[in-house]
Amino acid sequence: MRRIAVITIAAASLLVAACTPDVTVENSGSVGEAANGIAVSGTGEVYGTPDTLQMRFGVSVLRPTVEQAVGDAAALADELISSLEATGVAADDIQTANYSINPEYDYSGDQRKLVGYRVDNTVVAKIRDLDSAGSVIDATVASVGNEIQVSGVSFSIEDDTELIAAARTAAWDDALAKAEQLATLAGVEIGEAVMISESFSSPTPLPVYRDFAAADEAVFETPIEAGQQQVAVTLQVRFATG
Repeated sequence: MRRIAVITIAAASLLVAACTPDVTVENSGSVGEAANGIAVSGTGEVYGTPDTLQMRFGVSVLRPTVEQAVGDAAALADELISSLEATGVAADDIQTANYSINPEYDYSGDQRKLVGYRVDNTVVAKIRDLDSAGSVIDATVASVGNEIQVSGVSFSIEDDTELIAAARTAAWDDALAKAEQLATLAGVEIGEAVMISESFSSPTPLPVYRDFAAADEAVFETPIEAGQQQVAVTLQVRFATG
C-alpha cells in the first residue's frame, strides 16, 4: 500500500508541473516544518538606437596565373583600406576576416580546364558615424570597382549598460508582480528573494532601406538606417514565503 501511495503522489506532481510550465510553486520540508517558496520568471524589454555598424568589404580577383591574382588583389585591397580610412574609419576598426587563394576550373567540356586563380581578401570595418555609412560604402565601392564585395550588415550599441539596467528593473518588477499575485492566491505572505538568476539578449536589428529609385544619380547615396535594437533581460527568482 505504501508503494501505491508514492506512485499516486508522483503522478499528481507530474500533472501539476505539466499544467504550469512558466511558473513553479514549491513546498518542501519535513512534517510539521514546511519551507514554502514561490519561483517565478520575469522579463523586461527596452529599445535603443544602434550607434555602430559593422560591414564586410572585400575584393575577389580572378586571373590566369596565381602571381597576377595575388598582385592585383593586393593592390585593390590597399585601395579598399585606404578608402575606408579616408572616409573616417579608424585603422584600429579595420580587421582582416578572410584571405584565400583557389584555382577555378571550367567543367563544360569533356575534361576540366583551368580557368585561373581566384584570390579573396575581406576585411571587417566598424563604422562609428552612422550618418556617414552610406558615403563610406559608396566611396569604397568606387575605389575598387567591379571586383568589390560588400556584405554582413550588423548594427550594435557600443555601450548598452544603461539599457540592460533598465531592462533588468522591468524584469524584476514583472517577477515581483507575479510572485505577489501567486502569494495572494495561495493565502501566504511573500518574503525575501532567496535565489536570482539572469539571462539577457540583444538581437541584431535589420537595417531599413529606403527607396531612392527616382533620385538623381549625381546625388545618390546608399541609404542605410539603423532602426531600433531590443535589449531583453529575463530573471528567474525564488521568493521565500511564510
